[in-house]
Amino acid sequence: MICIEIASPGGPDVLQPTERDDPAPGAGEMLIRVAAAGVNRPDVLQRRGLYPPPRGASGIPGLEVAGTVAALGSGVQGWRAGDRVCALVAGGGYATLCVAPVPQCLPVPASLDLVAAGAIPETFFTVWTNVFDRGRLKSGEAALFHGGASGIGTTAIQLAAARGSRVFATAGSDEKCRACEALGAERAINYRTEDFVAVLKDLTAGRGIDLILDIVGGAYFASNIAALAVDGRLVEIGLMGGAASATIDLGEVLRRRLTITGSTLRARTVEEKGAIADALRWEVWPLLEEGRVKPIVYREFPLAEAAAAHRLMESSEHVGKIVLVTPQAG
Repeated sequence: MICIEIASPGGPDVLQPTERDDPAPGAGEMLIRVAAAGVNRPDVLQRRGLYPPPRGASGIPGLEVAGTVAALGSGVQGWRAGDRVCALVAGGGYATLCVAPVPQCLPVPASLDLVAAGAIPETFFTVWTNVFDRGRLKSGEAALFHGGASGIGTTAIQLAAARGSRVFATAGSDEKCRACEALGAERAINYRTEDFVAVLKDLTAGRGIDLILDIVGGAYFASNIAALAVDGRLVEIGLMGGAASATIDLGEVLRRRLTITGSTLRARTVEEKGAIADALRWEVWPLLEEGRVKPIVYREFPLAEAAAAHRLMESSEHVGKIVLVTPQAG
């Protein structure tokens, strides 16, 4: 197979195409002939040497793929060679062949091609488990998504809006704010020119926000706490702002009955990821089939141009997802 290796920790140019022996699926796994692989922020951190793969996972970057079933390991039922599939993986996605645990695999929605499907798993798994599971967002509640133009943000905006929530977002330009609003945000706030706490207090008549999904980290912590309503929930899933620590006023947590939580996805067990996949199949796949929600693909790159895809990711110019495609994509 052809894959992308990280020659050594560093900049985008350390991503080098190479050949390796074809992998084989073990018990409870499938081998996927990859058509498309999503590019995500954790891939960039791994390339820099800051986010090593979990023990036993492939050292090839890439956390999500879509393609067709090439082979099945022992004990696998319900799938056949040639089936269209998308999967969450702990590594190995930047390749023409990828092994995935079957519980983490889902059928590609009939309404989508394989390139679009390659942009689904990482963000949809992440949003579901953090916004609707840990964050308990309900219809009628207000949600704020930082980084609204990112892959996570564009997914969260659509899902929350489709499920009846009031949706707000932050983004780094007026153009990105308009893109967030086109996807279902009631109001997107340019964090470079506006105070999101003041704007949201005004828009909610002083009540505040029920659920905040934050990818920034410590730099936003105090503002996030100030923006929350009574019984509000703050879910931390990233440290893009660079600060991994923050000072907290516990009195505010007590007085307003706040919940502060967070999670990572990559190191969770196959069983845990499989439970998220089951929830997506019942709760989200119908929305994808109906076209009410869709992955937003900003740009495609050939697999061999992974370095260019990473440069675009680091520029933060994109809205939605960046996807690597192989000749099998069509």
